Amino acid sequence: MANRLFFRLYQCANMLHKTGSRAVEAEGLTTQQWAVLGALSREKAKGGMSIGDLARYLLVSRQNLAGLVGRMERDGHVAIVQDERDRRSRLVTMTDSGRHVWQALALPKIYAYYDQALQDFSVNDTVHVLHYLLKILDNMKRLDDGSADAQADDEEAETTPSAS
Repeated sequence: MANRLFFRLYQCANMLHKTGSRAVEAEGLTTQQWAVLGALSREKAKGGMSIGDLARYLLVSRQNLAGLVGRMERDGHVAIVQDERDRRSRLVTMTDSGRHVWQALALPKIYAYYDQALQDFSVNDTVHVLHYLLKILDNMKRLDDGSADAQADDEEAETTPSAS
């Protein structure tokens, strides 16, 4: 049963990428870019987000995000600016052009996409799906955190001289 569940999640993720990207392709966006613009559009991110914070929020690697942000910067959707509080740090911010693409062009299509993808779902159905997805995500985060702990333990063991 678990195999079937995770295979269906895998299929859903692939279909989200395929059909979601198709929903916003006229704006020159992919689902990954839509996620970045969505993250940057939040009130908390008004002043921008560091690549590290953005990667942690989206649960992606910094390396993958850096390439994505680079393409979005080239397309004029985001800018990389110096952090006023810490001159050594840089922040990813949404440009005026990116904000226009997000608010005026992409969001109406994204909401229409959600309506189609959740067709025949009641509010109660949606709440339950969200609840269970959050439970799975929490468990996966614990697995990921455990992996980081195990990797740190392995690295420490490699650098600590043995007592033989």
